[in-house]
Amino acid sequence: MKEIKKVSWRSPSNIALVKYWGKKSGMQIPANPSISFTLEHCYSETTVTLLEKERKSKDVELRFYFDGKENMAFRLRMLKFFDTVAKDFPLLQQYGLLIDSTNSFPHSSGIASSASAMSALAICLCDLQDQLDKKKTAKDKFWQQASHYSRLGSGSAARSVYPYLSEWGKARGIKGSSDDHAIPFEKNLHKVFKTFQNTILIASSAEKKVSSRVGHSLMKTNPYAKTRYEQANKNLAGVISALKKGDLEKFGTIVEEEAMTLHALMMCSSPSFILLAPSTLSMIEKIRRFREETKLPVFFTLDAGPNIHLLYPNTIKRKVDNFIYGQLEQHCEQGKMIHDNVGSGPFRVK
Repeated sequence: MKEIKKVSWRSPSNIALVKYWGKKSGMQIPANPSISFTLEHCYSETTVTLLEKERKSKDVELRFYFDGKENMAFRLRMLKFFDTVAKDFPLLQQYGLLIDSTNSFPHSSGIASSASAMSALAICLCDLQDQLDKKKTAKDKFWQQASHYSRLGSGSAARSVYPYLSEWGKARGIKGSSDDHAIPFEKNLHKVFKTFQNTILIASSAEKKVSSRVGHSLMKTNPYAKTRYEQANKNLAGVISALKKGDLEKFGTIVEEEAMTLHALMMCSSPSFILLAPSTLSMIEKIRRFREETKLPVFFTLDAGPNIHLLYPNTIKRKVDNFIYGQLEQHCEQGKMIHDNVGSGPFRVK
């Protein structure tokens, strides 16, 4: 088939500091606001090629490849997403699509692959539609749209389109905050946090027993849901203050509280579930002890899984590396870990 246009974008994953857990009714609307660091080296790279359609039809013609292999399960997820956004992207019906996607990190490694994958795809679609319409959307508007469409594919993907730090969800006192899309927070970020490292310690790479989608739905009957949403709003205000001032102690206290609350909510769901591994708890105890003994600003967070994200400023990287390889590596599955840092956001590859 004749190639019409092609574009490639690289978009990173992100790690939430204040967690999004639970949804309102509607299309991927968060029950509470969240804020996250954008990562640098953990990303998805996606190429979307527009082709002449094989037959005249409004049906979407799609071939999807992941890591060079045709993937039917992902293709079905893409078709569901396209059905949601079709009215805003005429190209989906006008052309055949060939999508190639790959991740820089392994599956089930404690990194939100849906955030990087869906944001990369949404950015490609926005870029291609602009080209076909022969228009250049203003930069701020382009990224706002990219965040909106990313959200429709995966809630946390809304936060992956901005550098360093982004907030998603309507929140008191935050101008421009929205349930519809994330907003950038780079201008409000103290310089120390722009140097932050994120070492992901792989306690287990096994598939999660309960998906995040199911976990979100269980918040509807969780007896502590209302209290949690109040806590999230309070913690968001607190962590934003710490991020602006460079208050590492306050930052760490809130971020670790958020991580533990997330998993406590899972244990209090009905049915309840536990995603922490014994090695997760061993590492948490060692991290706390190391911080107490050294007074170094080393903190942890967790997503909906057993793997630890160790957060610390670049200025103490050598000391933290010695701690990681001396005390934490033994608790990682086959010594697996991923070294990353706060990053500068998506970019066009070609």
